[in-house]
Amino acid sequence: MDRHIEAFLEMLAAERGAALNTLLAYRADLESFAETVAKPAEADGQDLRRYLAGLADQGLSPRTQSRRLSALRQFHLFLLREGVRPDDPTKLLDAPRIGTTLPKYLSEAEVDLLLAAARGERQGLLMHAALEILYATGLRVSELLALPRIALAGNAVLLMIRGKGGRERIVPLSDAARDAAALIATHKGKWLFPGRNPAQALTRQGFARLLKQVALAAGLDPDRVSPHVLRHSFASHMLAHGADLRSLQTLLGHADIATTQIYTHVLAERLQRLVEAHHPLASRLR
Repeated sequence: MDRHIEAFLEMLAAERGAALNTLLAYRADLESFAETVAKPAEADGQDLRRYLAGLADQGLSPRTQSRRLSALRQFHLFLLREGVRPDDPTKLLDAPRIGTTLPKYLSEAEVDLLLAAARGERQGLLMHAALEILYATGLRVSELLALPRIALAGNAVLLMIRGKGGRERIVPLSDAARDAAALIATHKGKWLFPGRNPAQALTRQGFARLLKQVALAAGLDPDRVSPHVLRHSFASHMLAHGADLRSLQTLLGHADIATTQIYTHVLAERLQRLVEAHHPLASRLR
């Protein structure tokens, strides 16, 4: 691998506390660039435009193209700050236009079906506890599986979460989630959700397989159910019941409220219902 890319990845891990999946994604994107440009640290604007045009020619989606460009921006900013090069050629590049897509989420009734089905599965206690915590807190699946068993010691009502970039936040735990977790926290292992090897946490892939089984048992399309869909469901349902965006930003661990604003469609629906229910001319608006 190019030594400058290696140095960049080392910086992400050491200074920003980037997660393994983040590092792997950056590595893949920058290695793709290095296959086109022999000396990535010396690329000019023309090299970059030719590379991005090639991504479009390959039929890659605008979202994927945008992610690759983001990786290049971060890489060249690193090179500039380290004095490897005197300029940042990515400043002159335009990002591909990405259409706005609404987050996919389950209805409250569908979440109830999922929770009920989890209790009847072979690993019912584990999956029921996991789903109760995910839906009660909006945790990322990586944050859920990294929970140590002692996180729920002493009838805890709050969880300390270390999220992306090493940022810490506190999230409240519902009674139902706490009670469900207490039933699986009786073992002596380190992790709240241990894998087949009790010394290691359950993997994301292992959890995804179990979740698909629960979705099928609930009569839901397993392609519609994922940990991230449950995170979207938490956020959408919170807003629908009156939560504000700033509070939701804190609970989700978003560094920028712009990320949280993908849920404003829920606010728009709630305001529409409010107008229809309380406006003096509501009957004429229908």
